[in-house]
Amino acid sequence: MSKHTPAPGHIGKGHPIQNTCFACGKGNADGMQLDFFFDEAAHTAFCHFNLAAKYQGPPGHAHGGIIAVILDEAMGKVNKLRNVLALTKSMNVEYLKPVPLGKDLTVTAHEERVEGRVHVNAAEITDASGAVLARSVGTFVSINIKKMFAEHIQPED
Repeated sequence: MSKHTPAPGHIGKGHPIQNTCFACGKGNADGMQLDFFFDEAAHTAFCHFNLAAKYQGPPGHAHGGIIAVILDEAMGKVNKLRNVLALTKSMNVEYLKPVPLGKDLTVTAHEERVEGRVHVNAAEITDASGAVLARSVGTFVSINIKKMFAEHIQPED
């Protein structure tokens, strides 16, 4: 049986900073506050969610930008399985079917390959029946947190 563990925020332990990420930040009252988890055995990140009307694009369906945010966040979380913070360099999104509002959905992401600091990950959004509604492949580049975000990280005691 797979062990599911909560996925950390962007900075993670040892770097005290409030997570105000639009997608997953609990410190962002206007954000999506998505709860991601890891399936350690499958080496995947996933999130079950249900989109509110405020994320509408076409009538009754999610805006394409919101779909991209969810896919990007899921792919980014996969890097945490390697204890890496990597920023999105590029991503390609395929919108296969309209993503409905007010329905139970899941986004799942996995690693495709790693070449040095470059991580290539893939993700898909599925509905309750398992139909794939959107998918993406993204390229991420690992960074040194302390160098890139030094002005935003409080010193450790």
